Order: sequence, then C-alpha cells, then structure tokens
Amino acid sequence: MDQLPAIYKEYIGLWLPDLLYSTLLTLQIGVLAFMLAVALGLAFALLRLSRRPIARAIAITYIEIVRGLPIVVVLYIVYFVPPQLAPGNDWKWFSTFVGAVVGLAIHGGAILAEVFRSGIEALHQGQREAALALGMTPAKSMAYILLPQAARIVVPPVANYGIGLLKDTSLCTLIGANELMNTAKGIAFADYQPMAVFLLTAAIYFSVSFPLSLGVRYIETRWYYGR
Repeated sequence: MDQLPAIYKEYIGLWLPDLLYSTLLTLQIGVLAFMLAVALGLAFALLRLSRRPIARAIAITYIEIVRGLPIVVVLYIVYFVPPQLAPGNDWKWFSTFVGAVVGLAIHGGAILAEVFRSGIEALHQGQREAALALGMTPAKSMAYILLPQAARIVVPPVANYGIGLLKDTSLCTLIGANELMNTAKGIAFADYQPMAVFLLTAAIYFSVSFPLSLGVRYIETRWYYGR
C-alpha cells in the first residue's frame, strides 16, 4: 500500500488518458441505455395497465421474464444469440457498444415498467374518471392528467436506477464492450499493477456517480417533497 504513490507517479500519465476515454464511452452507454430503458418502461407500463388482455399478457410476459434474469444473461442473449439465429445477415453494425446499450435497456425497461405502473396506480382512480366525464379520451387523460402527477412519484426511483445503471455498465466487459472496467482490466494485467489500477478505477466511478447521487437528493428535496 505504501508503494502506491510511487506507482501512480510512474504510471498515471500512461493510464489516465485511456481510462478517461473509456469513462466517456461508459457514460455514453449509460445515458443511451437509460433513455431507451425509460421509453421501454413507460411503453410496457401502459400496456400493463391496458384493459386489453393481449396487451397486458405481452407486458406481463416481458416484465416477469426479463426481471427474473441476471443482467449478464440478458447481455449474453442480446449480443450472441441474434447472429446465430440469422447467420446470413451482416452483423458488423451490431458492435459490443450496441449490444451493451440494448441489453442494459431491455433489462432496465422491465424494472422501470413496474416503477411507472406503481406510480400511475398510486394516483386516485377518480381523477381518470373525472377526466373521462369531462370528455377527454383515455389517451389524453393519461397524457395530461395522470402522467404529469405520476412523474413526481417516480422521478426519485428512476433517478436512483440511473445511478445503478452507470455502475452496471461494468458488466458489459463480459461481452467485450470497450468501457471503463474493460480498459482497467487490460491495463492491470499488462502492467501487473491490479491494486493500483482498480483503486484508480474505483475513484473514477465514484467521481462520476457521487455528483449524480447529490443530484438525486436535490430532486427528492425540491420536487418530490415540494420543499
């Protein structure tokens, strides 16, 4: 442990550029996966609340199956299975970056679908009935009456999910995605300095996730609690 300052003095200039570049890719994966997960989650939450049995069955099947799988399994299925199902197609566009974004988004969509559903169902049913009585369509009552109020309920857990998603990007190293953990692993094995490299990597993860945690706390205080 007392050798760490000397190690960082010698290697920090070599390690840091690659780690910071991979951090940027990690953030890109996290942001894109989060946006897609929110879209999927909202869509399947609305299907879950639909009065049509087929729509509810589709949503329940997706949510229960995907929530019951580890993220790593979802990543493996998303990245390795499609090329085997259609080997004749050109899969060069389906990079590890794309596979990481899609896999994380599919898993996150199932989680957020239940978050959105619980937020909508927490509202009093009379609001929807009143909107329908005033002549609004079910779609308009959902868009203009229910969803804006549900947002105040679901924003804190959704934001916390986003922080967890940023750390879950480290699992994408298992499919070869060029993110922070994958780069750190390569550097650690190449220079035989695993402790120093992974401590530096942990510091980078913390420096990114801690400001996000403060932002979530601010949202909970200023918006969710109305203070």
